[in-house]
This record gives sequence, C-alpha cells and structure tokens, in this order.
Amino acid sequence: MQSNTFKRSDNLFSLCGLNCSLCPSFVRGNCPGCRAGSHCASTCPFAPCSVEHGDVNYCFECEEYPCKHYDGVDQQDSMISHLNQLKDIEKAKRIGIEKYHKEQLAKIEILNEFLQNYDNGHRDVFFCLAVNLMEIDDLKQVFIHLDDSTKGFNSSEKSDFAKQLLIDSAKKNNIALKLRKGSW
Repeated sequence: MQSNTFKRSDNLFSLCGLNCSLCPSFVRGNCPGCRAGSHCASTCPFAPCSVEHGDVNYCFECEEYPCKHYDGVDQQDSMISHLNQLKDIEKAKRIGIEKYHKEQLAKIEILNEFLQNYDNGHRDVFFCLAVNLMEIDDLKQVFIHLDDSTKGFNSSEKSDFAKQLLIDSAKKNNIALKLRKGSW
C-alpha cells in the first residue's frame, strides 16, 4: 500500500482499537499517529485493509470485522499495551465513537495530571500504561489518596507513591502494569 492513500483524522483512537492518545510516543510528540506517511501507516496491516474496504474509520465499521488481522493482536505490546485493544474497539462500537472519545478525553486529563504532578522524569511510560489499562473510577480513587498523602513529599517521593498506589489498585482488578515483550 502506498501510505499516501491511507487517510486518518482521529488521533485519539486508532483504526484497529489502540488508544493512541495514551501512547508514550504520541504523548512525547514523537508519533503522528496512524496518518498517511507515518511509519505506523506504512507498516500496519490494518491501514491497507482500511483502504481496500472503502476507507473505514474504525475496523468495526467493516463487514469483515473482526478479521484475520485480529488473530493474536492482544498477545504482545508495542509502545502501548495491546491488552485491551479488542475490548476497547468493541466498547467504541457498542457505545459509539463520540461517547468513547469523551472517556478518552477524561483519561487524557488524568494522564496529564500524573505527568505534570507525579512524574519525576522517567515514569511517562508507566503512567500511560496505567491510564490506558485502568478504569476511570479507579484512577480517580488513586488521586483522592494521592492528594491526601503526598503533601510535603519531594518529586521523587510523590512519583514513587503514585506508582505504588496505581500498582495496588490495578492488582485488585487483576491488571499487571507492565508492557509485555514483543511487537507486532
């Protein structure tokens, strides 16, 4: 596929179900998302498939969804976790992309709060992963405890405390906050 034939305007949520807006590369400004001409669009199996099927915006709009491209898609990670990829695209399909975007925007706000107030310079990948995999209500509960407990902490102590609270909260829901080896 020639990447200039692939069109994409949604930089929050990918064609295939990844939460691009919560990816460390995207947050750092190092990734344009899956747009024409980007590395992702030229190596992604979903981009040419989208073009072949009439430029669908999200795979769930295709008559063939879910297709062979989803076989094992959630078994490995790239810079972003693919663990919830199928779950997230199904949710977007079920509730509608506008409602899904509202949830994403709330998660972006939460992520920005972590990055601005609790990142000591090397936790962006961890915070992106936590916000991507955890539910909004659980993340909000972490903030309530953070706000009450970190007064007087230096940035390193605040960051360590935030990380541990997220790990503890995630464990309650059987979520491991680690990227898995491998790539697409």
